[in-house]
Amino acid sequence: MFNLSFIFDMAWLIGLLSLLLLFLNLLIKLDKIKQLQKTVDSLKKSLEEMDEQAKLIVRTDIELNKTQEELDKKITGLFALQRLSRAISTTLEENQIFKMINTNHLEELGFEKACAFLWSDPESKFITCLNVGYQEDEIEKIKSTLQSDKNVYLNLIKNAKNISSVSLIDSVMRDKVERAFLVNSFVISSLLPKEGNKGFLFVGTENRDMSLTEGDEELITILSNQIGQALENARLFEKTWKAHQELENKVEERTRQLSLALDEVRMASKRKTDFISSVSHELRTPLTSIKGYASILIEEKLGQLPQAAKDRLAKINHHSNELVNIVNDLLDIVRIEAGKTVMKMEKHDINNLVNSASDLISIQCKNKNIELAQDIQKDLPSVLVDASQIERVLINLLANAVKFTPQNGRITVTAYKKEQNIQVQIQDTGIGIPSESLNFIFDEFYRVDNPINQEVKGTGLGLSLAKNIVEAHKGKIWAESQVNKGTTFNFTLPIT
Repeated sequence: MFNLSFIFDMAWLIGLLSLLLLFLNLLIKLDKIKQLQKTVDSLKKSLEEMDEQAKLIVRTDIELNKTQEELDKKITGLFALQRLSRAISTTLEENQIFKMINTNHLEELGFEKACAFLWSDPESKFITCLNVGYQEDEIEKIKSTLQSDKNVYLNLIKNAKNISSVSLIDSVMRDKVERAFLVNSFVISSLLPKEGNKGFLFVGTENRDMSLTEGDEELITILSNQIGQALENARLFEKTWKAHQELENKVEERTRQLSLALDEVRMASKRKTDFISSVSHELRTPLTSIKGYASILIEEKLGQLPQAAKDRLAKINHHSNELVNIVNDLLDIVRIEAGKTVMKMEKHDINNLVNSASDLISIQCKNKNIELAQDIQKDLPSVLVDASQIERVLINLLANAVKFTPQNGRITVTAYKKEQNIQVQIQDTGIGIPSESLNFIFDEFYRVDNPINQEVKGTGLGLSLAKNIVEAHKGKIWAESQVNKGTTFNFTLPIT
């Protein structure tokens, strides 16, 4: 009994322990299952993350490939645009600009069709300037459509707009353009030269697989701007060339007229010179005879004469001398103008020349109580001149000053260095010369209309002779004057 009970208890205890061990084992397995489940969940999550990353990588790769393709396309387009721009810039003829655009250029830009139109105001229609990829009948249909919808395209040009199948929001308008131009994608860009007819450039493609981008539109916009600039340059060149031709024609015609006028002037000058020379020589012979006979009579070699006759013969002799002086002045002017007078050019001190002329004129100054002053700069360099001729200039100018300066007046002779010249001034306090006469006082036989000239006879050759002598010395002569205040004559002589 005891043994069975003990065995039974032991069996129960062992069973209990077995159950307990099984339970513990189950707990352990459940814990492992949980851990495995966590591992599985973690692996699943990692797999999901890896799947997302793989998807992202694939998407990124696709986008990179797409970007690379777009970049390659843009680079190809830029190279094509550069070559096309270079070709366009090689011509300055408007009708040649569009001929530079061909199928190869369009294909490199990603298009196979293109046309360009310029609006003509006089004809009130669009003129075709470019046709690539269209048949003649197709382009005629396009022109017909343009004419019917001209306001739409004129508005586009007026507002300097660019439209494309990408940027055009109005789907009806987009479909209408695609049907009219027989394409599936397109870009229209305005051609806007500053002068002359304006228009637009159209490019398109029938390729449905081609996805037009903003980059394509930008390239075509750049191209249209370059074409517009090329048109402007060509028109400006043509305008400049025409103006140049007109100017050349005018210059040629004017040169011809001036040449004829110069020939006439030379002929007139030669005739004048020949006439004066001939008349002067013809006058010399009778004058010489008159002076000779007058001298014989005055010396009473043919018998005694009454005093009245002697006085009249003296006047004949005096006026004959005046005529001889006039003839000599005329001949000198003619010789100098013709370049036939030989100047004895030597180095001279201008101070000595002024003193010599002043001495000769001093008696006339004393007779009118006129003060004759000098203001000569010290250490002036020498001048290379014909002394006798320059003295004639000084005497002529001083005699004029004395003639037109009233009693108790003043004449000042000044000489100083100015740049590479010696400038001489003869200033008086005389009656002056009206401004309207200053431009004529050096003309032959010209005399200013004033009271003194009306009373005192003169030839009007003195200043003309002075001008010719000074210019023969490569100098200049001019006058400045104010009425009733005085006159200043200036002339220059080059320094040796």
